Amino acid sequence: MKLLLSAYACEPSKGSEPGVGWNWTQALFRRGYDVHVITRSNNRSDIESAYKGQSTPITFYYHDLPRWARFWKYWPGGIYLYYLVWQIGAYRLAKRLHLKEKFNCVQHITFVSFRQPSFMGGLGIPFIFGPVGGGETMPPQFRKSIPLLSRLVEIGRDLGSALVSLDPLMWLTFSRARKIACATDETLARIPRRFREKCVVQRAIGINESEIEVKVTADVEGGPQFLYVGRLLYWKGLHLVIRALAQVRQTIPDVRLKVVGEGEDRGWLEEVARDANVSELIEWTAAKPRNEVWQEYRKSLAFVFPSLHDSGGMVVLEALAAGLPVVCLSLGGPGSIVTSSCGVVVEARVESEDEVIEKVARSMIALANDPQLRVKLSAGAVARARQLSWDAAADSLYSSFLEAEPVMQSAVVTR
Repeated sequence: MKLLLSAYACEPSKGSEPGVGWNWTQALFRRGYDVHVITRSNNRSDIESAYKGQSTPITFYYHDLPRWARFWKYWPGGIYLYYLVWQIGAYRLAKRLHLKEKFNCVQHITFVSFRQPSFMGGLGIPFIFGPVGGGETMPPQFRKSIPLLSRLVEIGRDLGSALVSLDPLMWLTFSRARKIACATDETLARIPRRFREKCVVQRAIGINESEIEVKVTADVEGGPQFLYVGRLLYWKGLHLVIRALAQVRQTIPDVRLKVVGEGEDRGWLEEVARDANVSELIEWTAAKPRNEVWQEYRKSLAFVFPSLHDSGGMVVLEALAAGLPVVCLSLGGPGSIVTSSCGVVVEARVESEDEVIEKVARSMIALANDPQLRVKLSAGAVARARQLSWDAAADSLYSSFLEAEPVMQSAVVTR
């Protein structure tokens, strides 16, 4: 089957959106499909470097706006205007390519957002929209403790999600799609009701089999250290762990928290640490390459990631693959990835913020004091990671798609 993928963000050895684009293309190629990809021109050097001068087994087409138009991205919110215009240009390129290549199916992969349209359904062939996310929302009880500007951002985000049902471009996208893949149940609930029969819940992220740890141990280098990796943004929930740390130190005086990442809210988070009187327990480290982050996993007891609205959570999968138990909240992607076999999922939909902080603290104490529990959860983490590979994600989406499209079965041939 000849597939055309629209992947605005698509780069090897990257996380977040670029990693999603790249890894879906690779997984679908490994499934035996003839994969063609439209992506941005500025991804070209990294993509060609990944193949080290060899011919690329996947066909890439590069498209971008004129150089004079790229300043749009630096306006407040300008990236969305740039992205919209890029999508129009990518569709026009796809039409020309389809006349020659006769694709069997087209899939929109990145951006992973249910608020941003794709025009690929206009090609007149089966169109998969997603996986897309972004329908998650921060429970109201957590908004009281974040900065005022952040509260206003959350209100704007909720309004944007609500307006999707009134957006004619999104209705066009949903109506043309044969399958709408939603990264979380929360995103599915945001899709207008008339289109939900097309929807499946399918995570957007995965892990490579080669990255999964083989040997599992409860031993760590140094003292009791917990790890957070990610952007320093209010909605990532790191402030909850910082406040929980004050309770943990009462039982484990030498506890430490290592924070790897950068972001605009670091100053506020450091203020939270001072108010909680735990500043000396936290080591702040700038963002690191993925291979160096992997070493941090091996130095830590557990991974803490209490994100308040995250569709994916790539670092959660990486921590599980490294055999590291995860403490997260029952929200968004992390809440569906982590199970009781590989970590602790703290209920957060109805619990108060103070109750959640207390439960996070208790979970951290239990993991620090019980090596046998860590061994059990570490083994479970590796097993869970194996279930959540990129290949498994591609198989899951396309098996459900092909079941609903029997006419496509005849097009499924391996290279």
